[in-house]
Amino acid sequence: MISFLRGRIINKGLNYAIIETHDIGYQVFMGETLLGDLKVGAETELYTHHQVKEDASNLYGFKSLEDLELFELLLTVSGVGPKSALGVLSIASAADIKEAIVRGDANLLTKVSGIGKKTAERLVLELKTKIMRFGGSSITLSSLAAGGDDEIDALMSLGFSLSEARVALNSVNQELTDSGERVKAALKKM
Repeated sequence: MISFLRGRIINKGLNYAIIETHDIGYQVFMGETLLGDLKVGAETELYTHHQVKEDASNLYGFKSLEDLELFELLLTVSGVGPKSALGVLSIASAADIKEAIVRGDANLLTKVSGIGKKTAERLVLELKTKIMRFGGSSITLSSLAAGGDDEIDALMSLGFSLSEARVALNSVNQELTDSGERVKAALKKM
């Protein structure tokens, strides 16, 4: 099992990079965000998930152990394959995705190509307890009360990350109840 690679990037493709380690080139599939950060000729270190099937042996690369663990957790859900799991990791940070799942926000997951409403709801249902039990140490009750899904979606559609939207909504006066007013107030704080 290959679980870590350190080497030089010798080529990049649409959804993979070839990493040379001790005169061997490994094709490593990865998400758009990580792939965009890598430069040909540069050194890199990646945690990997090695998937062996009867017709293929594939490596999937991640910058952090948290990303790798979330990827492997996503694969435990029926109907979610490596391509969809990489897509999920490309829309937000692992911490933000975990918080969205714990909050029950399936809308964030539907933004991934290949994940429809039913699959997103199944992801939330199956992973919520696992994340709270094993990976939820960074998830606090205050971060979950950051605002409604519509308010967060509105801020995210304007280009802000989930964590930025959450922080801004936490700083809004809690007496404001209208979603539109809360979004306007959050934008002023940003």
